[in-house]
Amino acid sequence: MSYSDDSRIVLTLDAGGTNFVFSALQGIKPIADTITLPSNGNNLEKCLQGIVEGFTKLGAKLKGKPSAISFAFPGPADYPKGIIGDLGNLPGFRGGVALGPMLQEKFGIPVFINNDGDLFAFGEAIAGFLPWVNSMLKNAGSPKNFYNLLGVTIGTGLGGGLVTNGKLFTGDNSAGTEVWLLRDGVNPTCFAEEEISIRAVQRTYHAHTRKNESTLLSPKEIAEIAYGNHEGDMVAAKLAYQSLGASLGDALANIITITDSIVVVGGGLSNAYHLFAPAMLAQLNGSISTVTGEQVNRLESKVFDLENEGQCNLFVKGENRKIKVPLSSKEVDYDPLKRVGIGVSRLGTSHAVAIGAYVYAINMLDHNTLHSQAI
Repeated sequence: MSYSDDSRIVLTLDAGGTNFVFSALQGIKPIADTITLPSNGNNLEKCLQGIVEGFTKLGAKLKGKPSAISFAFPGPADYPKGIIGDLGNLPGFRGGVALGPMLQEKFGIPVFINNDGDLFAFGEAIAGFLPWVNSMLKNAGSPKNFYNLLGVTIGTGLGGGLVTNGKLFTGDNSAGTEVWLLRDGVNPTCFAEEEISIRAVQRTYHAHTRKNESTLLSPKEIAEIAYGNHEGDMVAAKLAYQSLGASLGDALANIITITDSIVVVGGGLSNAYHLFAPAMLAQLNGSISTVTGEQVNRLESKVFDLENEGQCNLFVKGENRKIKVPLSSKEVDYDPLKRVGIGVSRLGTSHAVAIGAYVYAINMLDHNTLHSQAI
């Protein structure tokens, strides 16, 4: 049975610094209107009461009994145990809060909590970017298939998740793929999130603009300036996203050397993909040198922009050919083009996180582990 045919209901939560959005899924599809409540992140008691209230109200809307609660919550956390640590955007959480056990005792059903970057990648691997890529390859008659997916989210912060062969990689300390702490390649005294985030785009624009801006512009406004659709400093706006792209490309290059995976980008800033993609790809397909100055490719694989039709076609086509088997009359397929594709979310970030949370819960309920399964 596929996930889309599963009859079990899972309650999910999108936990933001301002609002908590509660939803219910059945067969990886929403089945009830969402409920939005203030997060009250500065007050732990009110925050916990709000979480209980949200799940209670959501459950009252449903015809069937939920099988589990599964959702993303900011870290640091011991996710397998459901214990939340000291949070930056929800400062009421301090000293370790056993959120999962509290909800399990309150509602009497299993509770699973994960990092949003992990669940985003998992959702895109199950029902979004990864099956989209493999479908294109199959329809083109290509023997190539991809099994690994790196997901990165760029917005308020920089998040990440890795799915390999249908399994979510979390690490031994619930700290796998915490990409925000990579050393930034453009400004190596800082961690990557300082240059790959909303605040980075705003800081770079306002540091270089020749306009006398009276208010801090949003990344969307800066993007509109770059596209020529909003009054402002176009040169500074383009620079802001080029700077983000260069830092993101360097960070991704470091990760891809380990994961050898295709990459999907989500989060609010992914809406400006076409503004930062050229600088990102320049880093990924650029070079790095030996101590004597000899240039070598930054990556062993060539990176293709799957949002560009021409590059996408080249990625799908590959260089497949027949080669002879020595001392035999047989031939085998051989594609020498090592390649990685990168593009934006096919589901939307929040929906991908919800699907990832649903699938994670179903796997844990059935097997207490994660495994690959058809959509």
